[in-house]
Amino acid sequence: MKPRWTSGPAGLTLVRHGHSVGNEADSAAREAGAEVLDLDARDADVELSRTGQEQADAVGRWLDELGDDDRPTVVVSSPYRRAAETARRAVERLGVDLEYDERLRERDLGVLDGLTGTGIRKRHPEEAGRRDKLGKFYYQPPSGESWADVVLRARSLLQDLRHGYDDARVYLFTHQAVIMSFRYALEGLSEEEILDIDREVQIPNASFTTYRREGEGLELVTFADTAAVDRTDADVTEQADRVGAGGADV
Repeated sequence: MKPRWTSGPAGLTLVRHGHSVGNEADSAAREAGAEVLDLDARDADVELSRTGQEQADAVGRWLDELGDDDRPTVVVSSPYRRAAETARRAVERLGVDLEYDERLRERDLGVLDGLTGTGIRKRHPEEAGRRDKLGKFYYQPPSGESWADVVLRARSLLQDLRHGYDDARVYLFTHQAVIMSFRYALEGLSEEEILDIDREVQIPNASFTTYRREGEGLELVTFADTAAVDRTDADVTEQADRVGAGGADV
C-alpha cells in the first residue's frame, strides 16, 4: 500500500555514498575469482576511495550551487564511515547540521560478510540453497538482515519524518539496499516489482533518488541520477556495496 503524506517533508532525497575501498576490494575479488575480499576493516569502518572523495566533492559543488529554496534543510547520514564521509564533504559549505541515524546503515550480512558469491557457494552451500528457496527479498543470512528487515528500518524513519519536518527538504546519505528499501516503502511496491528494479538498475555511487511532495504523496522525480558527478572529471561508478554477497548473489 502506498503511504499517504498529509504532513512531513516537501522533498526527500536519498544519496548513495561515494565509491569506497570496499567497492575496490569487491571488484578485485570478483576479477580474481576469490572467495574472500582482501579487506581488514569492519563494514562500518570502510572509507571512501580517492574516486569516492571526488564524487562526494562533486555532490557538494552541486548542492552549493542550488538556490536557497532548493538546498537541503535537514541532512541525516548513515553512521558508516563511507556514507558519513560523503555527507560531510557534500554539505560542509552549506551551514546545515549533519545528523546520524543507525537506521540508515547498510544491510547486515552476518556470517556472509566479506565473502564473494563464489565464497558463499563454496563455504556455505546450505545458505546458497536457502537463499534460492526463500528469494532475495526475504532471505536472512545467519546473524544478518533480510531486505524485509531493512524495509522495517526505512518505515520507522519515514514515520518519524511525518512529525516536525513539515516543508523540510530532507537529504539522507545511505547505501544501495537501503535506497531500494525506501523505494519499496514509499511507492507501495511488491516484492516482484522491487526485485525487477534491482535487476535492471545498479544504483551508482553518489547518485540522487529524489521524491517531491505532491498532494498526499511523495512522488518519485529522479532515480539513480548521476547529474552531480557527470559534470565533473570524477568517474561514475556502479559497484555493489562492500561484497559480492551484498550484490546480485544475496
